[in-house]
Amino acid sequence: MTARKQKKALRTSPGVAPQRTDLHNIRERIDEIDARIHGLLNERARFAQQVGISKTKDGKAVDFYRPEREAQVLRTALKRNQGPLRDEEIARLFREIMSACLAQQEPLKIAFLGPEGTFTQAAVFKQFGSSVRALPLPAIDEVFHEVEAGVADFGVVPIENSTEGTVNHTLDMFLGSPLKICGEVEMRIHHHLMGRMAGIPDIKRICAHPQALAQCRGWLDEHLADVERVPVASNAEGARRARDERGTAAIAAKAAAEIYGLGVLASDIEDRPDNTTRFLVVGRKLFSASGADKTTLLMSGSATETSGALFRLLEPLAKHKVNMTRIESRPSRKRKWDYVFFVDIEGHISDKAVSRALAALERRTSLFKVLGSYPRAIL
Repeated sequence: MTARKQKKALRTSPGVAPQRTDLHNIRERIDEIDARIHGLLNERARFAQQVGISKTKDGKAVDFYRPEREAQVLRTALKRNQGPLRDEEIARLFREIMSACLAQQEPLKIAFLGPEGTFTQAAVFKQFGSSVRALPLPAIDEVFHEVEAGVADFGVVPIENSTEGTVNHTLDMFLGSPLKICGEVEMRIHHHLMGRMAGIPDIKRICAHPQALAQCRGWLDEHLADVERVPVASNAEGARRARDERGTAAIAAKAAAEIYGLGVLASDIEDRPDNTTRFLVVGRKLFSASGADKTTLLMSGSATETSGALFRLLEPLAKHKVNMTRIESRPSRKRKWDYVFFVDIEGHISDKAVSRALAALERRTSLFKVLGSYPRAIL
């Protein structure tokens, strides 16, 4: 009997389900594919090792990290993706591959606004993958200081929320810090109500960061209008209190419920379904263009100029057809009623149009500083 006849007889024999045989064949194919993937991953890791060796014998992971290169790899992967895996999954998988390959030298050290279980920690892993050493710190200024001192390679801090606006403390840190913006991360923010009580009627108080309380104001007014709302330094701190205090609930990411042993009482309680927070990656140097970049500027006009001062600052951008995506003003801290402007534009400082616009703009300012030229957020 030929092999084909044997296989046919097996499929039609009493007690042998054809579906089971097909499933066995599919699993064998999956095992073969897994073996090929494994081999290719190790091959990629070996090439990554050679890149490190060819640059410097005693270099550190931060010397080999290139955010512009990673952005190009991710965009290429998304462009060729035809499913069934979603773009978000493809980006996450490739980010983890690059993270693991880079960590062969040593893991990057990433400072972030902690403690563990915050959305900022989630932004760290989205940007750098999980093969990093994440360093939670209690305040934004400490994140800047650790990166400035070289204790951390990079830092991740929140900069703005689509519902509640700018995190002014982060902006203010750039007034005196030499650090540069090396990247940005956008995170969809889903808030969850959690605690150790049996149900919502047992809640006496709710602890959360003021931004989280504000982003869930409508839901709280509808379902827990008479419950005390207690602002705390972070959502993770609220989760810790919910673990330790009877009657206390917290608003935080789902990861915090796992870390602090809490039950989720209500999910996705944010008022806006598109609630998104943007985070900045800060480091000690600028990087090359990735092909789809942003540039952030810090500037102010002449102290003696009043009428049309802002127009004069922004005119070179319009003249050279450079698109401005965001502008914020903050007190300069030099004298009363004196302000500086933080401006985001499209493009990299090495782009011809951007370079010409910035040269013209700098001649009109009393303060001009490029805070960063970096890849735009991917997904």
